[in-house]
Amino acid sequence: MQTSLCMLLAATSFLGGFSALIEDATTESFNLFLNDTTTTAESVTVGLQDHSTRQPTTTAQTTLNTTSSITGVPSVTDKELDTKGTNSKEENTNKEEKKDDKKTEEKKTTLDCPPLGLESLRVDDSQIQASSYQREGLGPHRGRLNIQSGIEDGDLHDGAWCAEYKDRHQWLEVDAIHLTLFTGVILQGRNSIWSWDWVHTYKVQLSNDSVNWETCKNGTVDAIFEGNQNPETPVLGLLPVPTVARFIRINPQTWYFNGTICLRAEILGCHVHDPDDIYSSEPEPGSRDALDFRHHNYKEMRKLMKSVTDECPDITHVYTIGKSYTGLKLYVMVISDNPSKHELGEPEFRYVAGMHGNEALGRELVLNLMQYLCREYKKGNQRIVRLVTETRIHLLPSMNPDGYEAAYEKGSELAGWAEGRYSFEGIDLNHNFPDLNNIMWDAQEAAADKSKVANHYIPIPEYYTQEDAFVSPETRAVISWMQDIPFVLSANLHGGELVVTYPFDCTRDWAPQEDTPTADNAFFRWLATVYASTNLAMANPDRRICHYEDFQTHNNIINGGAWHTVPGSMNDFSYLHTNCFEVTVELSCDKFPHASELPVEWENNKESLLVYMEQVHRGIKGVIRDKLSKQGIADAVVKVEDHDHDIRSAADGDYWRLLNPGDYKVVVWAEGYFPSMRRCNVGMEPRPTMCDFTLTKTPIQMLKEIRAKGGKIPQDLQLRLRALRLRKLRATTKVLNQRRESQRLQEGQRTRRARSTRARRE
Repeated sequence: MQTSLCMLLAATSFLGGFSALIEDATTESFNLFLNDTTTTAESVTVGLQDHSTRQPTTTAQTTLNTTSSITGVPSVTDKELDTKGTNSKEENTNKEEKKDDKKTEEKKTTLDCPPLGLESLRVDDSQIQASSYQREGLGPHRGRLNIQSGIEDGDLHDGAWCAEYKDRHQWLEVDAIHLTLFTGVILQGRNSIWSWDWVHTYKVQLSNDSVNWETCKNGTVDAIFEGNQNPETPVLGLLPVPTVARFIRINPQTWYFNGTICLRAEILGCHVHDPDDIYSSEPEPGSRDALDFRHHNYKEMRKLMKSVTDECPDITHVYTIGKSYTGLKLYVMVISDNPSKHELGEPEFRYVAGMHGNEALGRELVLNLMQYLCREYKKGNQRIVRLVTETRIHLLPSMNPDGYEAAYEKGSELAGWAEGRYSFEGIDLNHNFPDLNNIMWDAQEAAADKSKVANHYIPIPEYYTQEDAFVSPETRAVISWMQDIPFVLSANLHGGELVVTYPFDCTRDWAPQEDTPTADNAFFRWLATVYASTNLAMANPDRRICHYEDFQTHNNIINGGAWHTVPGSMNDFSYLHTNCFEVTVELSCDKFPHASELPVEWENNKESLLVYMEQVHRGIKGVIRDKLSKQGIADAVVKVEDHDHDIRSAADGDYWRLLNPGDYKVVVWAEGYFPSMRRCNVGMEPRPTMCDFTLTKTPIQMLKEIRAKGGKIPQDLQLRLRALRLRKLRATTKVLNQRRESQRLQEGQRTRRARSTRARRE
């Protein structure tokens, strides 16, 4: 079997002292990749094997090893994890999982090298060059995997690198900065609603000085890599022999007959230690927290959650809120000092991740957060202890587990932009909630007095609750969850951008883009700013835009409707149907970052995740009680003057109203009670102002309750009822007298006018 010329030249001409490395790498890797019977290099459209965080760093004294299987946490059954029992469909799945483990390990035999970071923006624009480009919007800096184009044709931020000329001398070049063991290339076509362009086949060239280039070969002939057959599906081309170099070029050979040379790409490679490079030994950015930084499929997610509950049984509780279409359970972990029940006065908080299954970073951050809170609580970290003891935190890592499994199967770099986004039924869950916005706005337009129109707890329309309604089981489960627990604050974790959006997401009159604020716009902007300003990636003034919109001009926050209208969003539903305020956090430009990026992403978001949870303790809170029984009053309406959005008390009478610092006139009323008013001051301190209310029942309500029990009416109540009737009688008599007097005056005026008219005629 003949050794690749590309490999030999890299070892002798480019690398000198690295020959030992190349020989070892060739010995182990040659049989994996080289195909003597064809001149076309291997291309696959299946997922990358890597879901771990390991990045092999090679030296002259080490050899490369193929990826071994990942050791997970101890196995756990549904019965151990979930207090609500098991699902027979899941049990069958568990049996199949064991059978598939060996197959999975056999598949994971390719070199474990991560992406350089074209998609994640770790590769700077200055590191990407091209032979030519049609215009600035199609320049080499746009040749990044999964980059999205602007809406208009000719946009300054278009969806690929496109060469100016249609010939085989065009190339896209990436400078890895350091010596790198290149293992593969992932290619995509152009993202555009106007054009279809992609590369069918290409060559790969390598260099150590960007002057002298050698084409990778299969045996003695140039290796031809298979590219794309459509614009969006990523295709992985593995190098016949992994090769060490600094520069790599993609050289298109054929392309779509009715298009031009356009591509988006990612490069796979392992950093190689170079003793002559003083920057080569610099440590990779990571995290000091020893968390499980890897992507977790459904089985591994359950194992991790089980391990956290075993480690911190006193502050954790796992339950399910329902099942996906295929029967996967929607697991939630509660973290609190009394996790299994609601405590009077303690606010309920939630993080929801994985609404779009391919937006995987939120899922991993929530799983990391579980581990972090558990361990820091045990260490006695006072900030975490206070947060856990004063808050009941609910963490839903995967709202769309079916979609995630589809994306996970493809792998972080090969899932594309939309694989796994939708539920198994093809439903976008972020458009699947009841559209209460237009119900409220239509009622306001039809009403003579808008103040009489409900501004909160808007009921779900009847059509939505019917069995044949196009509503996913995941959405129904989350709605039921929202109705069962009095959540105060929430965040919905997404991916694909770097921005925090706040309600309303749906615009009036179906405008595609329009700022559509809520009555609590100032506080929502505060919530969004709290997360964005503490997020290391968002707050970096030197970062480049993800795709085509520069959210830094908005301080990385934006009204949802001002970005793009989203009818039926979870944020809007949460605000209009429950007491809960919710924002959407777009966590990263890369929807499904490679596992090697997870430690950095955790550090980017750790402070944001913590400080956002702490905002649940802003504003006012208290308990609304009956004056006589001292029992809490459920469903009491809490109205803040100049805020056209009310909230209601929970089952025990406790309530929480999120507010910015200031003085507020607060009125509370409940059915069968006289209203009560207080002035409450919210300070700058990050703690709530206590504002309790005591309500007195109306005599009529007291009478109803006594009669319902068949009891005798007390004398004092009889007197109060008699006095109330007299007041009503006097008021009614006064109104009748005023009406009669008005009628008498009107009659007199008509009589005088009639006499005057007759006198003029005579």
